[in-house]
Amino acid sequence: MYDHTCPACGAPPDYYCNGSTGQALKTPHKARVARANAPRRNASDLERALAGDKNLQGAELRGAKLEGANLEAADLEGAGLTRANLRDAKLSNANLRDADLTRANLEDANLSGSNLAGAYLGRANLRGAKLRDAYLPGAILSSADLSSADLSNANLLCADLASANYVDLEGAVLHNAYLKDANLLGANLEGANLLGANLEGADLTDAKLRHANLLGANLEGADLTRANLGGAKLAGRNLSNAKLEGAKLSLTDLAGVTLSNASLKGADLSGANLRDADLSGADLSGADLSGANLRDADLSGADLSGADLAHANLSGANLKGANLRGANLRRASLGGANLEGAKWNTKTIWPAGFTPPT
Repeated sequence: MYDHTCPACGAPPDYYCNGSTGQALKTPHKARVARANAPRRNASDLERALAGDKNLQGAELRGAKLEGANLEAADLEGAGLTRANLRDAKLSNANLRDADLTRANLEDANLSGSNLAGAYLGRANLRGAKLRDAYLPGAILSSADLSSADLSNANLLCADLASANYVDLEGAVLHNAYLKDANLLGANLEGANLLGANLEGADLTDAKLRHANLLGANLEGADLTRANLGGAKLAGRNLSNAKLEGAKLSLTDLAGVTLSNASLKGADLSGANLRDADLSGADLSGADLSGANLRDADLSGADLSGADLAHANLSGANLKGANLRGANLRRASLGGANLEGAKWNTKTIWPAGFTPPT
């Protein structure tokens, strides 16, 4: 539907993308700079918008009252819409590439299928907005309120959703959303529906993902450092090479997940269900795995030094070559576990009556 010229991320490089690396540039946007030097046309532009004119490229509409306006398929590329009131506006299939929507009110607006590539939506109110199939690569959404918004099938490649506090996506619908390499630092995604979303390489440091639905999601290489994933639906997901240092995963269902070579240093996995999980080569040093279900899990080559495995179920687990130096295995179940080549020391605490490997 839209031009795809950047070989790295598919975005137009002359607007906001470095074609050699695919990194989104925050500011300045080409269109915003051009508009800043253009003559102001507030009155006539507003009249044209209210009259249903769809050719509004570069229009200056800051602070405009366009509540409920019909702007379907309108060309608003590079338009200035700072603090504009677009509540309930009809903007489906509109071209808003590089538009400035800073602090705009887009609550309950219909932006389905719209082109928002490189648009600036910092601190915008998008509560309940419909953004199904929207095209948002490189868009700036820092501090935006996206609570209860519908972003099903939206493309957010290289989008910036970071903020000093958090982006509010609580309860948002993000079915199959394309969030590869997206910046979601500190984002609030509690209860969000991310079914089938592509979060490969996304930065979710300090993100709130409690009770989020991540079934079918791709989290390979994602940074989930200190993220709160308590109660999230993650069973069977691919989290290989993911960064989960200090992450909160207590009582979370992680059955069958792939966490090979993942970094889980100091993570809270107490009471988590990790049955049949692949944790081969994972860094679990200092992690809390007390009471966790690791039955038949693959922990070969994993670093469990200093980990708390008290009361954990490790029946049938593969611990071949694992580092258990300083690990606490008090009252853990080790029936049928493979401890061939496992490394331990005098600080390793074994279950009472258990004979450690020699």
